[in-house]
Amino acid sequence: MTTAKDLFIIAIDLKRSVGQGDLSLALAGAELIDLIDAGAVAVDGDRIVPGQPPTLDDRFMDEAAAGLTRQAPYERIEDWLWRRGRDLSAAYQAALEKNGELKPQRSGRLSFGTERVEPADTPARRRAADRWKEKEPVLAALASVVGIDDERSDDDAGLDDEAVTTVVAAVHDAVMELEAVRQRRTIENTAFANLWRGP
Repeated sequence: MTTAKDLFIIAIDLKRSVGQGDLSLALAGAELIDLIDAGAVAVDGDRIVPGQPPTLDDRFMDEAAAGLTRQAPYERIEDWLWRRGRDLSAAYQAALEKNGELKPQRSGRLSFGTERVEPADTPARRRAADRWKEKEPVLAALASVVGIDDERSDDDAGLDDEAVTTVVAAVHDAVMELEAVRQRRTIENTAFANLWRGP
């Protein structure tokens, strides 16, 4: 189990409305934090410095490690989040559905309602729920960044590792940047629609 998988399960389990882009960035951050914990990377300022390849039995972690830039000046954390995070939420969903860890759930009483998914009752779901119940600092901090846990303030994050704190801050900045892009597009689309409507 990885922090990213736990975060994805919690996001689905709590049925909070989280943008796929926001969640994808947070998942990329969670993967990077797990790579730090595994000793596979270190953080130097805002750069990701690769170490030894991790010995983690996880396809996504292997992909994340294989995608690291291994030549100086190395990749900036924010750039890696955007690159690695592209469609990452959808990839996690597809993998968990394939493994039977997500099951279809129909919203509403009508059988032709929009199909959604929910976590199946698996050891992975119980482990994620336990970490969430214990308010494990990294999981809680990443969840807070994407608005899953709005009762927790940033001051309560409880992160005691500088590299992890740097990654969480980079995820926060990337999510804010994505929101700014969304707002700008909304304003542009509204202005365009008003232009065609005329006075």
